[in-house]
Amino acid sequence: MHNTRILVDADACPVKDIIVKVAKEFKLKVIMFTDTSHIIEDGYSQVITVSQGKDAVDIALINQTQKGDIVVTQDYGVATMALGKQAYAINQNGLIYDETNIDRLLMERYIAQKVRRAGGRTHNPRKRSEKSNINFEKSLIKLCKSILGI
Repeated sequence: MHNTRILVDADACPVKDIIVKVAKEFKLKVIMFTDTSHIIEDGYSQVITVSQGKDAVDIALINQTQKGDIVVTQDYGVATMALGKQAYAINQNGLIYDETNIDRLLMERYIAQKVRRAGGRTHNPRKRSEKSNINFEKSLIKLCKSILGI
């Protein structure tokens, strides 16, 4: 077992099965964070269930994050905090967050929030495709190999 762990913002995560598959391949521990409205049992992951309070899952996940961990989240704020703890962050489509893209993503989110608050409309995310799953798996494998020096 390596020190690197995979921490998952699991409530709305569509790639939990892929995470477990890759984690087993690299012998990495997986910790799924969820609130009390979800039940996760995959026989491999440790599951931490927190209250349904606003940001409760995010806070619990970041409190457990350590240098070198991989955080799977679609939340740019969680990704930013993970990077601040010298962890790695990846989203469900395989985008690896880093210092070259996180500021732009946060700015785009801020602008979209301003547009919505002013009564405007923003684009809805595209429907999830099998290509998204393939991209995620490739990116997660690449990230694991990079971290583990393989």
